[in-house]
Order: sequence, then C-alpha cells, then structure tokens
Amino acid sequence: MSLTNQQRRTFYNSMAWREKRADIMRRDHFECQRCKSMGKVAVDEYELNKNHRKKIKLVVHHIKELADYPELCLDDDNLETLCVECHNEIHDRNFKINSKNKIKKWDDEK
Repeated sequence: MSLTNQQRRTFYNSMAWREKRADIMRRDHFECQRCKSMGKVAVDEYELNKNHRKKIKLVVHHIKELADYPELCLDDDNLETLCVECHNEIHDRNFKINSKNKIKKWDDEK
C-alpha cells in the first residue's frame, strides 16, 4: 500500500516522527552518514563561512521510501542522517537559479 501526500504530511508532523528523527540524529552523532562514508564530515553545527555563519542542515532520510514502505517508517535500520545536499542528490533534485526570471527552481520543474 502506498501512502498519499496527505498521509505523508500527517506522518512527518507527528510526535512519533519528531522523536524518532531526534533519536536517529543522536545515534548518527549529528553527522551526514553519506559524507562520512566518503571521508568528509558534515555536522549540524555553525561553521564560519567568510563573514557570516552558515548552518549545515541535516535531515533524516528513509532509505526505503516512506510512500512505498510505510511499515518501515520508524524502523531504525531504514533511517539515516544526511545533509540536505546529499539528500537532494539521492532524490535526484537539482536546485538552481533561473537567470531569466531570477527565480530559484528545481531542475525537474517546468
């Protein structure tokens, strides 16, 4: 059974998910597991970036998609901490600025 968009939104707003998300980030030491496997470290802390501080954003990723495997939604073995950049790569999302109208768009948007 596949979940609808509304069911996924409800899940991601649930207390169970927020608690599990925090548990997984702690388990993974607030580090992107994909970056770590490639010898890089992306942690959820402030890093100096020229004259301002930039926060690396981390997400908890469902290895097997929530929409297709709802029974694994809170399974520790199906969850990993990733930085947003790695998460977007896994989902083949490419974000860029459209110079024509100066609007940021995802590559797959028309």
